[in-house]
Amino acid sequence: MMAHCGGSPVGAVELLVGAIASAPTAPEPYAALAALWQGLRPDGLRESLAEDGSLSTVPAQAYFLFLEGDMDNAVMALGSVTGVRPDVAWGAAPWFGDARFLGAVSAAALAEACLRTLDYGRDLDTDAMRERFAPWFHALDVVSERDPAPESLAAMARLPRACGRYELSFALCDRADAVDPVMWTALARAATWRAMGNLDQAAASFERALLLEPGNWSLYLDLADLRAEQGDFAAAASIVEQGLQHEPREATLRAASAAYRTRLVGSADDLTALIALAPSLADTAYRNLLIDYACAGPQLPPGLVAEAHRIQES
Repeated sequence: MMAHCGGSPVGAVELLVGAIASAPTAPEPYAALAALWQGLRPDGLRESLAEDGSLSTVPAQAYFLFLEGDMDNAVMALGSVTGVRPDVAWGAAPWFGDARFLGAVSAAALAEACLRTLDYGRDLDTDAMRERFAPWFHALDVVSERDPAPESLAAMARLPRACGRYELSFALCDRADAVDPVMWTALARAATWRAMGNLDQAAASFERALLLEPGNWSLYLDLADLRAEQGDFAAAASIVEQGLQHEPREATLRAASAAYRTRLVGSADDLTALIALAPSLADTAYRNLLIDYACAGPQLPPGLVAEAHRIQES
């Protein structure tokens, strides 16, 4: 292998990773990687791969970490490459389903790896993706039962939710709640219900999250936005006001309050306030949504509405 690659360890690794990408379940490339790892000074090989910095070597680095017994960093490396290239079933690697891995990797590391698979916003809600991620779903089931840390399980739930595996997302939440009900689990339930289009159940989960952390202003905003999505702007305005009692200077809360009051009563003063706050909102999609809500309010001055719409175009 080394001779074929001109004596370059990195070149040999890249060639073997290419073979893995073509046939992720095949054991031969992993056997060759293990032989390479054993035949070279491991720390020197790691340095060479780190200097290369290429994505094409990350699956091999994950395997080398597994061979060294560093299961947490192994799974996080695999999560990173999976996020970039979810079209390859990297999780089908024989080591990923190995009892040594599943018995040692921490829930926190697996949760972080799941989040990394979502970093690039790929569409994972397809039959093909669900098939590719089947080894991940198995790992979630095994590790969450062995190490049911509630906040980690709530984070894990994001991956099956993104893949349309809602029942697994809820199962992780159930397992977490059996240990200790925390806000993050209620939030995960809310997000799953929302992804399913059940806004009433999502609202009930947000309300549960608020019972667990009544001082968390962002939860008030989440619930208010959900009520606005349902068309209940009176409830949305009231809920935002409750959030402002906890964080009166928060610009996003103030903008949402101005938008929902404008939609409800057609207040030109509130629309003016929203226009002034708009530049401070980093999320332009959310900013534009608030402006759309506000500009649909009753009997607003046309010039003020036009000024608000111009912000959307900036």
